[in-house]
Amino acid sequence: MKKDIALLGFYSALAAFVAAVGYCVVQILQITGLIIYPVDDILIYGFSLGIAPPFLLAMLALHYSVPGERRIWSHAALLFAILYNAYVILMYTVQLTVVIPASIPDASKDVLVAAPHSFFWTIDALGYICLGISTLFAAFVFVNKGPEKWIRRFFIANGLMVPVIMFVYFYPHFSVGLLLIAFPWVITVPGSLLLLSIFFKRNVPKN
Repeated sequence: MKKDIALLGFYSALAAFVAAVGYCVVQILQITGLIIYPVDDILIYGFSLGIAPPFLLAMLALHYSVPGERRIWSHAALLFAILYNAYVILMYTVQLTVVIPASIPDASKDVLVAAPHSFFWTIDALGYICLGISTLFAAFVFVNKGPEKWIRRFFIANGLMVPVIMFVYFYPHFSVGLLLIAFPWVITVPGSLLLLSIFFKRNVPKN
């Protein structure tokens, strides 16, 4: 693996991992009521935005670091990573720069709020669905032996969270209890990103 590709992959995956951990911590603090609006939303949206571009760059580096016969999987992963970025960058940029600063309880503006089953709630859901599908495709880049088997397993596990994410987002009646069904996501996403960063780090050429 070329040094510049490996380093790009390592730092990008590591940055996405840090943002994912930050998101998970803030989500727990929000659920337990230790932080409230608007601080909770600012932190959640900020960390969520911080996951997307580095994840995309990590998938790009992965695509350029695998053998030709496995690039169909990394290419598919890259395509869904692009979709994930498009959805969540739109979602979180609008929330951070338009909705939260306005904070006007006008019914005509409620469509912008990321409340359950709103327009941006659906955009958010599509983003995380694409993230899960991206990792599912990327899993098949890695061999099922040695250190790579753990990356493969974590990526598959995160991909299998897609139906759960869909259920939580689209079930008619949202609740905190429903949100907790998706709790394994706080393990599968950071775990996948951490293992991916280690994979790139191990492949940085010594010279």
